[in-house]
Amino acid sequence: MPTSASPASLRAGAADPPAESRSGTRPALAAVLLGFFTIMVDAMIVNVALPSIGTGFGSGMTGLQWVVDGYALAFAAFLLSAGAVSDRVGARQAFAFGLGLFVAASAVCATAPNLGVLVAARLAQGAGAAMVVPSSLALLRETFPDPTARAKAIALWGVGGSVGAAAGPVAGGLLTLIDWRMIFFVNLPIGAVALVLLRRAQPSPRRAVPFDWTGQVAAVAAMGALTFAVIEAGADGFGTAQALAAFATAVVAAVVYLAAQARGRHPMTPLPLLRSRTMSLTVAIGFALNVGFYGMIFLLGLYLQQVHGLSALATGVAFLPMTVLTSFMSPVAARLASRYGARMPMITGQLLMATGLLAMVTLPGGAPVWLTVVLMVPVGAGGAMAVTAMTALLLEQVPAERAGVASGVLNAARQLGGALAVAVFGALVAGRAGFVSGLHTSLLIAAGTVALSVVATWLLRTQVPHQIPVTATEAGTRLLEH
Repeated sequence: MPTSASPASLRAGAADPPAESRSGTRPALAAVLLGFFTIMVDAMIVNVALPSIGTGFGSGMTGLQWVVDGYALAFAAFLLSAGAVSDRVGARQAFAFGLGLFVAASAVCATAPNLGVLVAARLAQGAGAAMVVPSSLALLRETFPDPTARAKAIALWGVGGSVGAAAGPVAGGLLTLIDWRMIFFVNLPIGAVALVLLRRAQPSPRRAVPFDWTGQVAAVAAMGALTFAVIEAGADGFGTAQALAAFATAVVAAVVYLAAQARGRHPMTPLPLLRSRTMSLTVAIGFALNVGFYGMIFLLGLYLQQVHGLSALATGVAFLPMTVLTSFMSPVAARLASRYGARMPMITGQLLMATGLLAMVTLPGGAPVWLTVVLMVPVGAGGAMAVTAMTALLLEQVPAERAGVASGVLNAARQLGGALAVAVFGALVAGRAGFVSGLHTSLLIAAGTVALSVVATWLLRTQVPHQIPVTATEAGTRLLEH
């Protein structure tokens, strides 16, 4: 459920591109819209098809968790440095590479002979998507040097993403009726058209932006090992050698990452930024919100099909009221934040989320489907309201030259929250207590996590931005995708 965004190349003081690079405006805009639309459709389309994927491969819950988390983890980890890569190789070139990788990985997903290949391809999809998001916005910055025209283009970018997110579940249901592999095949023609259109855009300038190799590798290792440890512990217990080794790897990689940020010459996330009270609390809030939202999406996609016996199409339609309404919440949140301050829509949205999740806990296994559909609405709408206001608050409180880094860290934390929610909740619903009992426990954990984020929001205070030493590396994205 994306709204608006701002990459590193949109930061204050960025120079306009030369006049000769402004040709091919419409093809570039069309390519960006199609590329981002495809990314957002894919982000929502897979959950509806999970039962069919599990049946097709004879996979249990652990495999389905990795189908979702492989994408989310790669997206989170590579988002931290994707903006810097975009600046380094040029926005058009980075967009073409990211979208090309995403389309190629989609083809592998669609033809995967086994679950291992599918998960590996999902990892590649996530890495490609992480490159597309910041580079698409940087490309709009170069293509539309006039602020008014650029604002309209970015608004279209946000609308395209919102439409993609809203259409994802229904499209997933329709395509799964044919074959679950179609949810990946559909990316190929759309992505191919976008890449052809992109050829008519001018090459982007490159900038001498350093890259934090140690930090990037450590971030991938830490996030991946932690998620693997949680999934393995849920399946076989916390005392297994695999789970313990994965937890140890996650700790070591996290220490290496922090050391690289503290001592490296060009850190991705300078530690002074992380010491900011606004930054640390906002990251925790974003993590909690995605635990609630993406945890619910994962659970209900399975619940509606496995417990209620709905078809994939009916499940996609059940998500439609939530996804459609959610796409309209960002401008509402922006108006409320402008009038009353960011904390009011943040807390309102969080309370709506927590209330909806708690209400779902009280539903018995045989509750009517329409009631579940109704209760999804406050979770999605409240989450969109909170995320929009939260991101606006963060970007107001950090220095302008640090906006890309701050938003990259925030959205990486949000993606990690969603990935860990899938890991933990998947283990609970697959446990001995049964699906419905595990579902209620998971929703209760999600509601409690979001409720704790209300406390963190209350602790936020408007303050003068910290003056943080500047380095050249920036994460390059202000993605408000929910």
